[in-house]
Amino acid sequence: MYRKTLILVFLSLQFATAQQSMLKDFPEGYHPEEIGKLIAYRFVYAKHALHAGKWIGYPETFYWNGTLRFAELTDDAFLLKAMKNRFEPLFTTEKALLPIKNHVDLNMFGSLPLTLYSITKDQRYKELGIPYADTQWEVPENARPEEKAWTEKGYTWQTRLWIDDMYMITIVQTNAYKVTGDKKYIDRAAREMVMYLDELQRPNGLFYHAPDVPYYWARGNGWMAAGVTELLRYLPENHKDRPRIMKGYLKMMKSLKDFQTPEGMWNQLIDEPDYWAETSGSAMFAYAFITGVKQGWLDAGTYAPAARKAWMALVPYVNAQGAVSEVCVGTNKKNDKQYYYDRPRRTGDYHGQAPYLWCINALMEK
Repeated sequence: MYRKTLILVFLSLQFATAQQSMLKDFPEGYHPEEIGKLIAYRFVYAKHALHAGKWIGYPETFYWNGTLRFAELTDDAFLLKAMKNRFEPLFTTEKALLPIKNHVDLNMFGSLPLTLYSITKDQRYKELGIPYADTQWEVPENARPEEKAWTEKGYTWQTRLWIDDMYMITIVQTNAYKVTGDKKYIDRAAREMVMYLDELQRPNGLFYHAPDVPYYWARGNGWMAAGVTELLRYLPENHKDRPRIMKGYLKMMKSLKDFQTPEGMWNQLIDEPDYWAETSGSAMFAYAFITGVKQGWLDAGTYAPAARKAWMALVPYVNAQGAVSEVCVGTNKKNDKQYYYDRPRRTGDYHGQAPYLWCINALMEK
């Protein structure tokens, strides 16, 4: 009996090791560090991507965050210095490019200086970043009645029930929690996430772009997948909202596994087999799978092969200059199915560059 138990334990360990190796051992040309260097170094001399032509936009913010994490994981002093140098003018000559604090797509900028603070401990970054988290819950005097109504229920006045919000809100509040240890920030993110899950998650586990736009847009669902994953990474195990959030995450992951194409990607509209494979959403889903397997939230036997398949499918979309192709351009909601199919596709769009780095960083993390 004892020998049989030992054999079963040994076989179980072998299986677990084999599944984990699926996210470590890649053929030449597919190594995460190799692809990551192409994408990260492309950003060193890249131009700003401005929101409304005025302020640092969220796609650039997330590209920057991903590059910083890649520099940290690879101990790349040159890349880290380049990212700090890129930011320095925002304290002086480029200060006008700092986003104002009146929208989810702008307040999320705070996640960037908070990331820099967590790496450098330079107090200037913290002092710049925290107000972006705080003002998300401070109602301005000119707020509309519906915005004030959200705050009366304990949510941010910037709530709009677009699934994109669940990365934009989550990332800045979670980063504020990471650098301060103040529980109010993680509580805010968790409360907001529970409400969005209750309001927007469909019976199949996916999300419409918005309540009045009944389409499963890939990147929109990607924002949710990445946001809930990021939140779960830092939400305390004993947090009262963790069971509800984990339930929503697992339900979404199962559906995504079912809709993954034979090639390993996901389509522009997830449930439309005749639509084109879209890279930014696919990378976000791969990130959620990789992290879930490594954190033990997802069954490795089921999801490690799916995560590997996604990564192997994603890499060929990266060219020799580190630019990702087949990226859907920035997309507002619209109750028109053809609108989503007809969205232009770009190469090197920051909407795609950042999620690739999230995947790469997740693959490289212990």
